[in-house]
Amino acid sequence: MQFFKPLETAGEVNKKPASASEKVKCLIVGSGPAGYTAAIYAARANLKPVLYTGLQQGGQLTTTTEVENFPGYPDGVTGPEMMEDLRKQAERFGTEIRFGIATSSDFSGKPLKVTFDGTVEIEADTVILSTGATAKYLGIPAETKYAGMGVSACATCDGFFYRGKDVAVVGGGDTACEEASYLAGLCRKVYMIVRRDVLRASKAMQHRVMNTANIEILWKCQVEDLFGTQGVEGAVLVRGKGTPEEEKFNINIDGFFLAIGHTPNSEVFKPWLETDETGYIITDPGSTRTRVPGVFAAGDVADRVYRQAVTAAGSGCKAAIDAERYLAELG
Repeated sequence: MQFFKPLETAGEVNKKPASASEKVKCLIVGSGPAGYTAAIYAARANLKPVLYTGLQQGGQLTTTTEVENFPGYPDGVTGPEMMEDLRKQAERFGTEIRFGIATSSDFSGKPLKVTFDGTVEIEADTVILSTGATAKYLGIPAETKYAGMGVSACATCDGFFYRGKDVAVVGGGDTACEEASYLAGLCRKVYMIVRRDVLRASKAMQHRVMNTANIEILWKCQVEDLFGTQGVEGAVLVRGKGTPEEEKFNINIDGFFLAIGHTPNSEVFKPWLETDETGYIITDPGSTRTRVPGVFAAGDVADRVYRQAVTAAGSGCKAAIDAERYLAELG
């Protein structure tokens, strides 16, 4: 299955170059569920939004085969199809969608400024950041080979497809323990692959994992490869790598889940915004407002807890409403 559409045929993305400097009322950076939903609401509020897609038009969902937990699709939908529906809806209300990557920003004064591809500077009255977060991977070629065919970075999203099967979770922190516990309620067997001989997770999460009968922790193990014909059928592990006791062995699994963290795509905006130690943009409680007036953050770039398409879409709605109210207050 082809997950990434060639740029020349990807929907109706506007390819005409913007002027070297341009002023807009509402600029949206990012094209996942948060960005497109923000565009729908902003356009309906007559904010005339301009949305820049980023490198991955449609966001992380374009790498997902089946989406079964997003409301409105009773029979499920592929990630690329759902993002295409959202794109069309945003354009229907007048959103101008362009392909471009944010390379720098200047939120030191008004108007707010974001530069794309190093050449095009957009000045804006409001900016909605929906640049998402990128899952961390091990870096082995098999992760790319089996993307959408057994490799996943979201147990909540994809665990349903592995009911009654054997799966593995890589990681030893709270996220890995949470993913393993969730999968244990669906799957026959869950292996936790941990590089060290201890878990980094909180004591409560460690206790939960240790006391779940169908979770087995493989200590001091690293993943060397995955194998399978039509999808993931197993993993090649090395225990005690680099030691005299080094041992290579295989486990049979149907699903392989990465739980070693995410990197928020906030680097370009960090000089101006408050972020946590990982890089997630901090917003006012119950709001999408950042510490810079007129700048709002939605979706996974500001959400280290849920990271779901539906919660991202909801925060995109909130960001557009926050932006509209901010402009109304300015008169």
